[in-house]
Amino acid sequence: MARKKKPLPLLEEVTITDVAAEGKAIAKVDGLAVFVPYVVPGDVVDLQVRRKKHSYAEAEAVKFHRYATERAVPFCRHFGVCGGCKWQCLPYEAQLRYKQRQVTDALTRIGKVELPEISPILGSRQDRAYRNKLEFGFSNKRWLTNEEVASGVKFDCMDAVGFHITGAFDKILDIEECHLMGEENNRLRNGIRSYVLEHGLTFFDLRAQVGLLRNMMLRTSATGEIMLLLQFCIRSAEEEQQAMDLLDYIKENYPEVTSLLYVNNLKCNDTIGDLEVKTFHGTDYIYETMEGLRFKVGPKSFYQTNTEQAYELYKVARDFAGLTGEELVYDLYTGTGTIANFVARGAKRVIGIEYVPEAIEDANVNARLNGLDNTLFFAGDMKDILTRDFIDRYGRPDVIITDPPRAGMHGDVVSTILFAAPRRIVYVSCNPATQARDLQLLDGDYKVVRVQPVDMFPQTHHVENVVLLERRNG
Repeated sequence: MARKKKPLPLLEEVTITDVAAEGKAIAKVDGLAVFVPYVVPGDVVDLQVRRKKHSYAEAEAVKFHRYATERAVPFCRHFGVCGGCKWQCLPYEAQLRYKQRQVTDALTRIGKVELPEISPILGSRQDRAYRNKLEFGFSNKRWLTNEEVASGVKFDCMDAVGFHITGAFDKILDIEECHLMGEENNRLRNGIRSYVLEHGLTFFDLRAQVGLLRNMMLRTSATGEIMLLLQFCIRSAEEEQQAMDLLDYIKENYPEVTSLLYVNNLKCNDTIGDLEVKTFHGTDYIYETMEGLRFKVGPKSFYQTNTEQAYELYKVARDFAGLTGEELVYDLYTGTGTIANFVARGAKRVIGIEYVPEAIEDANVNARLNGLDNTLFFAGDMKDILTRDFIDRYGRPDVIITDPPRAGMHGDVVSTILFAAPRRIVYVSCNPATQARDLQLLDGDYKVVRVQPVDMFPQTHHVENVVLLERRNG
């Protein structure tokens, strides 16, 4: 006979004391750390424990007795369910303060390296509608909110287009409005939803791997261009015709879409890196602009999602690089070559390395587009491209700029950087924790001399950080 599980406790009138990782807050109850989403320090709440371990618990606020004095009213109707923008309940000034502390804590507790005074974080002028890229999934398994479940109403249609629910990989919350991008995202998403429901097109079933509509990606740019990529799962002639009819409807009714693309994805995941993207209408790219430079951005390209704040980030990186026009610069994880092209006018030569071949193609186009003849780009895995032989062939860099993914740099990459022994390293990071780990690996040969946090993602706990390291022996 199976042992009966003990019911999880209700913790009454608990005061939230601080912020914690992953956008959650924390309370201490009888020595137990309790992590809670969608609350802020100073809130007094009843907490229903949802998961309990020996040293910590995860809980949900089920009743508010008193709200914190430092609190904001969430502006999105999907707050608390969607899983994004978890810090809407915090005033933006408080968000910046906690992000500054997050950087400080990571570099001191994880990195354990000598630090200069950390500069005040650069806040974003726009704290909503700041993203230039969004992705929405289609699913025939709509996530029902607690209120919808409690109502007892049976829904005839369970199709949804919106965001995946954390912890429920095949469920999607139907999104009516999203404030992360301008109104174009709501107009397009809701218009497409209306069309496909009216015409009986099928939404993807992730478990059964059937259904025509899988995903839509939307990109916008400062030039006013809009890219829309629809991801289909076409398995019949009838579905192919339905897909073409939908694309034709978008072309005729949304002329603001300058790049209308599609891909047929029969795989078990939504990644498109290895798939052919087809152009239905317009161009297969859009342009972004920055300080007189133009950047071609394709459907597979990486480009910072907060365009305006990316400019501030790149200005910090260029300032930290301290270029005089005589330096050889290596730009690691270069993406579409944005940083490489941004600093090229101040350098003798810039070499960029990136994993995605299509991004490198765009980087080369961007260099030609901007009349730059002192850049050179390579595609491949960083640890395989950046080797001692590579450095012997192309030259020992004076400056390395590195902007790795959240996981940070591979150990082999760190070793090669140490071998290259540049005078300065500019480390741009979207994850201060892994940045701190890498700084510790570099600490024997390099000293951290400047630190500048930059907020790229208002309403979330995420923060970018730029660190300047200088070689200890000059």
